[in-house]
Amino acid sequence: MDQITISVIANRLKAIGRQMGVVIERSAHSPLLVEGRDFSLGIYSAQGALIEQTEYIPILGYATGPGVQAVIDYFGDDVHPGDAFLHNDPFTGGNQLSDWKVIKPVFIGEQLVAWTAITAHQADVGGSVPGSYNPYATDLWQEGLRITPLRIYEKNAKRRDVWDFVFGNVRLPIVADDIQAMIGGCTVGEREMVELISRYTIPVFNEAVEEIFNSTERMAKRIISEIPNGEYTARWWANDNGFDHEARMNIDVKVTVEDEQMTVDFTGTHPQTPGYVNAPMPVTVSSVMIAFFMLSEQEIAHNEAIKRCIHFIIPEGCMLNPRFPAASGFGNHLSDQIVSAVMLALSEALPGRVTAGWNPLLCSIMNGTDPRKQAPFVDIMINACKGGSGGTEGADGYDHIGLIASGGAISAQDPEMFELTNPCFLHKFEYAPDSAGAGEWRGGLGVETIFEIQSAGSQASVFGDGAKIGMTAPGVLGGGDGSVNSIVLEYPDGSAQEAHMKDLISNIPYGTLYKQMAGGGGGYGDPKRRPARLVAREVRYGVISAESAERDYGVKLSDPVKGIIDEAATALLRG
Repeated sequence: MDQITISVIANRLKAIGRQMGVVIERSAHSPLLVEGRDFSLGIYSAQGALIEQTEYIPILGYATGPGVQAVIDYFGDDVHPGDAFLHNDPFTGGNQLSDWKVIKPVFIGEQLVAWTAITAHQADVGGSVPGSYNPYATDLWQEGLRITPLRIYEKNAKRRDVWDFVFGNVRLPIVADDIQAMIGGCTVGEREMVELISRYTIPVFNEAVEEIFNSTERMAKRIISEIPNGEYTARWWANDNGFDHEARMNIDVKVTVEDEQMTVDFTGTHPQTPGYVNAPMPVTVSSVMIAFFMLSEQEIAHNEAIKRCIHFIIPEGCMLNPRFPAASGFGNHLSDQIVSAVMLALSEALPGRVTAGWNPLLCSIMNGTDPRKQAPFVDIMINACKGGSGGTEGADGYDHIGLIASGGAISAQDPEMFELTNPCFLHKFEYAPDSAGAGEWRGGLGVETIFEIQSAGSQASVFGDGAKIGMTAPGVLGGGDGSVNSIVLEYPDGSAQEAHMKDLISNIPYGTLYKQMAGGGGGYGDPKRRPARLVAREVRYGVISAESAERDYGVKLSDPVKGIIDEAATALLRG
């Protein structure tokens, strides 16, 4: 096929994806979507194959397709122009009850030619805990409303009974507003797809898509062929299952490379947990894809063709593929550990490409009543949870970038908007010195956040990891680990409570200080190979302390304020 035509169609598909994203950013109401951009969108073939996606949040990318396929399989030929479908069920292709998918068919005349889909995190989806992260849930019904494939618009008409039922089971009207925005985004995608396919005809479009797939497959095979054949194994850990705060759950991975094919095998991984620390299979697959794209170090289309050369073994009943009806609200965030395990496995095979561990998320969702408005509020404390990424060959990690599942794309809330949206007063929000793992290329810095809770009886649902030494972002190839995470509530009476990594803290008094440390990323390579002048400059700028410079990097400063190096002492320290 004419390569210019293929290129034009491929780039037009990317542009359509961006248009869909702009609709969400400009018309959604929740800070999660407008500021956090916690969504992903895609264009699928009539049969459900992923053609193009725009991953604002990468973990939602390859985790969306199975839900699209579930809708296609469920409704079969009973699909019409103007329909819109809703889905979130982890056991029919979903990834998390909080991540709702809106899916719309694209017709040319009477022929179904494609689908548009948007997945976005909702501020509330019912369940026993506002915000829908329930650390004590033992099945999915305790986490929120389970939505199997459901038609919410039929032939351009809203199904009012279905709509009222769904949104009568969530706490916040803003959820309905966000779903309406998602329908709008899919509709824009539908409109543009009709225009594109009509211009080139259905046969030409389908041929172009197959050529795009073939090109992607060739690129993926070339990337895999650059990895030496062999088996590469690693074990990493998740911590605190919600009921046993000392529990450690292993994630075992074996990556087998044979010429142009790769198999990722999680046999031996810990059995599913009794609580919500389980990742449905779409999360596990999407996490591996994040690691693969990071390791590829080149621009490659993120579509269905990747799966032609990457294969998965994820035993049913393990925590990365739990059996029905397991709770899985925390599942998205096991991406931190899954990616770290894959990176550690391939660190010797691809030393120049791997990235040290990113800070594993520790976050909280605050909910309660805003006394200024006499209205409920629910918000994820995005600013406070964004730690640093890991270093890699030739580059330090990024500071305050957030969880690896977002690929650094989740945006921090504007501090003033944060105070307007929530009954909180921000006291401190700044980089944390000495939080990055030491290395020839250090990790990114974490942040320290302090704010005052100005509502009575609020609740914090805490979820995450990395709150103890040995659980933090791992360094690679001699690099140091990142710093620990912590959340501490200091009450007006002078007492304090340190949150567990999975916790639910209720009846928080007015005037409580919320203090959070988000750790830094892991370091890459021997810290003593880092240029001494760079270490001295970072001491001068307050990135690291003089004590860390001497202890971790072997750099002694005669004048830390001016960044003057004691050359003789440094030579002795560095051998």
